[in-house]
Amino acid sequence: MILRTFGWSFVVTALALVTALFYGGPEALFLCLILAVLEVSLSFDNAVVNAKVLERMSEAWQKIFLTVGVLIAVFGMRLVFPLLVVSVTAGLGPIEAVRLAMEKGDVHEPGSYGYILAEAHPQIAAFGGLFLLMLFLDFVLSDREITWLSWIERPLARAGKLANLSVVIAAIALVLASELLAEDPHIVLLSGVLGMITYLAVNGLGSLFEDSDMLDDDVSDEDAGDGSAPLTGRPNGPTTLAKATGKAGFFLFLYLEVLDASFSFDGVIGAFAITADPIIIALGLGFIGAMFVRSITIFLVRKGTLAEYVYLEHGAHWAIGALATILLLSIKWHINEVVTGLIGVVFIGAAFWSSLRHRRRHGVDGPESTGTITSSTDHPTAV
Repeated sequence: MILRTFGWSFVVTALALVTALFYGGPEALFLCLILAVLEVSLSFDNAVVNAKVLERMSEAWQKIFLTVGVLIAVFGMRLVFPLLVVSVTAGLGPIEAVRLAMEKGDVHEPGSYGYILAEAHPQIAAFGGLFLLMLFLDFVLSDREITWLSWIERPLARAGKLANLSVVIAAIALVLASELLAEDPHIVLLSGVLGMITYLAVNGLGSLFEDSDMLDDDVSDEDAGDGSAPLTGRPNGPTTLAKATGKAGFFLFLYLEVLDASFSFDGVIGAFAITADPIIIALGLGFIGAMFVRSITIFLVRKGTLAEYVYLEHGAHWAIGALATILLLSIKWHINEVVTGLIGVVFIGAAFWSSLRHRRRHGVDGPESTGTITSSTDHPTAV
């Protein structure tokens, strides 16, 4: 299982480290390792949430996520995205942006590649922060059979019965962040609104087509039987083994890519505090970090870890809420990436420990240890 799941990640890691060594010597090799560890530590909660969505996708779309999705993550977010930001912000053409990147100017040097990217951080943080905040709010404001931090999750679930409460809270947070933290409130407000719109659009379209596909599956089951009952064994819907295909699969894939991008913002920006070399950043964050995050996601799906450790999803979403808050605060203040990574590790670790205690109390096959969660919302991370 380990070799089959992480085999390609080990191969890519070895090739990336050898490339870094030949490219810049032992120093480049060390920086590449540091960036890889940074990416994995910042993105473990991303892997948990990705796994929850991925297990609902068909095998074909899972393969697309692991192939095309990796290319988007490696080349799109870790290499092309910073170049695009610098190009648009500084009004440079693509060739000039690449030339500026290869000059490896210091992040504190005005006009350098790293400096321009850092200057664009407020709008990047606003977009990613609001996208992740919407994801977190939709999770904690939904009614669930199993709760982790019950003392706060149950009151939030009751409050979540108020329609569109997540949008209201996110909008208030955006207004406060833009007015109190941003030097240019208008650009931060616009970026945050775009983050909210992106979440609502991708989430809504995914749910729409998934519901449509599920309905078609249910009708097909009835047609295949004798007309008395669907073959799924569930009179009110399709089998739980039904996987999203077609348009539903596409929008879940799109949702995962936007989610991965939102998680990548802090890592991409933070990498320039370690090195301004785009090649080293692409090798460490992209080829090694992104590949291992994908492998961890697949491992969680194949092992059924989220069903066995029922609070991991909760811990991941609380880590997402913390990351969203940090992104918004970083509009004004620099927050060390180590702090961001440690907060995520603490939430995931605490959720894992709580899950172990839950398994001991109820047994692996107990009625509450199946990981089944009922939800009043239909966003892509809900079961």
